[in-house]
Amino acid sequence: MKLLCISLGCDKNLVDSEKMLGMLYEDGFSFTDDEAEADVILVNTCCFIGDAKEESVNTLLEMAEYRKSGPCRALIVTGCMAQRYKEEITREIPEVDAVVGTTAFDEIVKVIRGVLSGQEHIQQFEELSALPGTEGRRLVTTGGCYAFLKIAEGCDKRCTYCIIPYLRGPYRSVPMEKLVREAEELAEKGIKELILVAQETTLYGADLYGRKCLPELLKNLCRIPGIQWIRIQYCYPEEITDELIQTIREEEKICHYLDIPIQHASDRILKRMNRRTNQAELREMIGKLRREIPDIALRTTLISGFPGETQEDHEELCRFVDEMEFERLLLKEDYINPVRYLGTKHIHPSRENGAVIAPFYESLTPELAEKALKGMIFYHKMLLAPGNVKRRIIFGGMKIAGQYDSMHGMVMSLEPNPACRDYCQLLKRLYSGAVPLAAGLIMQYQKVLFEDAELPERFRRTFGEGDSWESLRL
Repeated sequence: MKLLCISLGCDKNLVDSEKMLGMLYEDGFSFTDDEAEADVILVNTCCFIGDAKEESVNTLLEMAEYRKSGPCRALIVTGCMAQRYKEEITREIPEVDAVVGTTAFDEIVKVIRGVLSGQEHIQQFEELSALPGTEGRRLVTTGGCYAFLKIAEGCDKRCTYCIIPYLRGPYRSVPMEKLVREAEELAEKGIKELILVAQETTLYGADLYGRKCLPELLKNLCRIPGIQWIRIQYCYPEEITDELIQTIREEEKICHYLDIPIQHASDRILKRMNRRTNQAELREMIGKLRREIPDIALRTTLISGFPGETQEDHEELCRFVDEMEFERLLLKEDYINPVRYLGTKHIHPSRENGAVIAPFYESLTPELAEKALKGMIFYHKMLLAPGNVKRRIIFGGMKIAGQYDSMHGMVMSLEPNPACRDYCQLLKRLYSGAVPLAAGLIMQYQKVLFEDAELPERFRRTFGEGDSWESLRL
């Protein structure tokens, strides 16, 4: 029985897809990347922003054609769109055989077997407060070098632009012993880098243990043989503690890199967003991080054109970015649409009060824009808009034509390359901020070949003569 899995949306959704694939593999399924030969098609959907919703709908309609006329015997929909629009999906796309909610994906084998045995229009849902039981095999699809470790589910912040609490439920930490065991299993498979993800990583443990336990979890993960680097994503600035900063500074395996989505810098807009910080607190936290960890690389996410934003708010945000000099920055325009291309003439009106927001990139100071162009500061955009290119998952790896990667902002090839023995050391330095990263140097994450005669020359063209290519080799 052949199954095709299409995983849409974020890295957290991808982890769910990998765990479903593990369950299905243990139940005897094999995998294909060809819709025309799939007996079962599983689409793990996203609906966080408008483009993601559109992509999910278009993918379902495309796969429905194979359900009608191909060998496909079961079309299954999971993920955020399934959670939000279960009745609409069943009504509008009758070819869909089952809809599975975000907290019920651990029942995927039972659901698919039920469809194959003749059950019709199955709806499998659990309370949003549930934490799916995912013990067992996980099929890692990121190429064999790095893997995402989802440490919690849901969110309690309830920012006004975000629907996640209504799709994923309240914040629930995964018990620490389960995470350590999963990380050990990943290390046994050859994973070298763990990327910790959740809707919010910095609050880990508060619901289970009555205190924030991310530093303790990090120390336990650092003890695992084989794991060489640990990267932390989705850190809310108000939850970053001195203990966490100290742990990042002292543990050699933890990359000096933090993803801190601040969304804006105007106190008025932050309040409208229901964010828990103001600009003064953001400045204080960023300053502390740079003092305590001088070589840290900070990544953030901004929303430009939030309803009610004025030109003054926009200019305040630009001044803040000029002064903070984030090493990585992802800009989303309005609060439901990814920015098309930074630096274009595109102007987007706010949804409220008729305010016109100038293109963010063009609003930067000439000095900061020059640094960005040289790759010293990496302002990146949604490379593939609208939405993400769908990921067609097959056993042993991921086959994709191209993909926007939420962490690095590049089109990446996710194929293992064991012949390249030194690329991990180079990437560690690049992604930790020790060396500035530019798209011209590395376009394919796992295909940096030291034997490539052109690579040193590309390095010199990107960074000039100030950095030595040979100095990156161990």
